Amino acid sequence: MKIAVISDTHDQIWRLGEILPDLGKADVLLHCGDLCSPFMVHALGKELDIPVHIVLGNNDGDILALKNAADSYENLHLYARLASFDLAGLQVVMTHYPEIARPVAATGEYDLVVYGHDHTAFHEKVGNSLLLNPGEFMGLFGTSSWAIFDTETGNISLMQEDIPHTS
Repeated sequence: MKIAVISDTHDQIWRLGEILPDLGKADVLLHCGDLCSPFMVHALGKELDIPVHIVLGNNDGDILALKNAADSYENLHLYARLASFDLAGLQVVMTHYPEIARPVAATGEYDLVVYGHDHTAFHEKVGNSLLLNPGEFMGLFGTSSWAIFDTETGNISLMQEDIPHTS
């Protein structure tokens, strides 16, 4: 199974549109928060035929509007600040926050723990758990990134693109 992981999209709808075809090649998408606006949820729901799991981040403002948008699509699942579920036999936890993710990974009860928030791509094995941050999608610090985790091989592919900034 190929799991796409993305975080901190921060309303970058045009950038999202560029990679939706690539995201759609995965078997599932995990979004670790900070979509910001409901139109981001609609873009994911309309364009992807795969399951999409989303946790809320600290910049997700109108939670009711985000929930209503997610409820419009059968393949979208919106969670509060923490989600835990089985994904084809893999025990997965999602959160936006590294200070939650690391202690959860350290329990050894989960196979995959994903998070965002600090805009830094990172992964490491913590006991039995893979702890993964796909980095920032928005490219605030010059690089837009997201990850693909292949459950069969254990490989993590970090997709990165430099984003030119104008002054």
